[in-house]
Amino acid sequence: MDVSRKITEEQRTQNPEFILFVQHGWADDNRAMIDLGQRLVTDTTPVVAPNLGYIQTWIRITPLIKLVESIAIEQMAKYPDVPIRIIGHSMGGLIWLELLNRHPQWWAKVHSLVLVASPVGGADLGRIVDPLNLGIGVARDLGTNRKAIAQHIAAVIPTLAIAGDIDDGSDGTIPVGSTKFANAKFICLGGLSHAVLRNHPLVASTIRDFWLDFTIGESIIFDDIVQRLHAVPGMTDGHWRDFHRAKVVMKLNNGGTIRTWRNLVGVDHVFVASPQGKCLYAGFVGWMHAQELRQALEDIRQAYAV
Repeated sequence: MDVSRKITEEQRTQNPEFILFVQHGWADDNRAMIDLGQRLVTDTTPVVAPNLGYIQTWIRITPLIKLVESIAIEQMAKYPDVPIRIIGHSMGGLIWLELLNRHPQWWAKVHSLVLVASPVGGADLGRIVDPLNLGIGVARDLGTNRKAIAQHIAAVIPTLAIAGDIDDGSDGTIPVGSTKFANAKFICLGGLSHAVLRNHPLVASTIRDFWLDFTIGESIIFDDIVQRLHAVPGMTDGHWRDFHRAKVVMKLNNGGTIRTWRNLVGVDHVFVASPQGKCLYAGFVGWMHAQELRQALEDIRQAYAV
């Protein structure tokens, strides 16, 4: 385990205000997250920043979850009455979602959860690398949709999702839509890439503001149409960049449209657009779930088309 600083025995006898857990993600180490943690706390605050190992982050997420779990249990045992604050970048956020889902008894101790550029809805790159869920490296783990878990946790624990946007729809790695989920607050920081989001001063100030006021940010509420698309097996939040390729297949009674596009390898994409023609949602399914998407679109047509 790596931590950002050593806490002296004298400091340990005086309970800190909180413990800060900061977790790096895929293809990374803990240095940037340590830097982020140091921006946010005083010298007497324990900052716990497990280093997962660069190579290990390419293999499977389960051993990484177990490692962070053991470290968290050890640290919370040292300070049994001290609340915890959690920040996870990218896959680091997914690891903490899995941990909190497995340990609901921890929830009462959690002051807040901040997910920075975390593909909660599933990383589209993961689905592209492993479209059949064969278990190719960590791709299947990154491509898993965890929005149901996340929204359940966020209904109890104050949760902020921070995204970056450098190309009108993603931080260069993670689609903006993949970071959004119900019950969380959401803030998108334009001009910040996936790697830069790890320890940028604007990210630190945004987290600090959220710690002071849990009401900041956009409330995420998905309408029934998007919820129906989320429910399609294999649905993965996609990038808005292909929106211009899609054709209108349905006009909705609210003035919006649903558009679809099939790429060169036969993967079906679906987009929900506002009455003004702005993309509100983008997603795609693999070949094995194309029929389920067609059925969902027909159900939406029956309920909402004009």
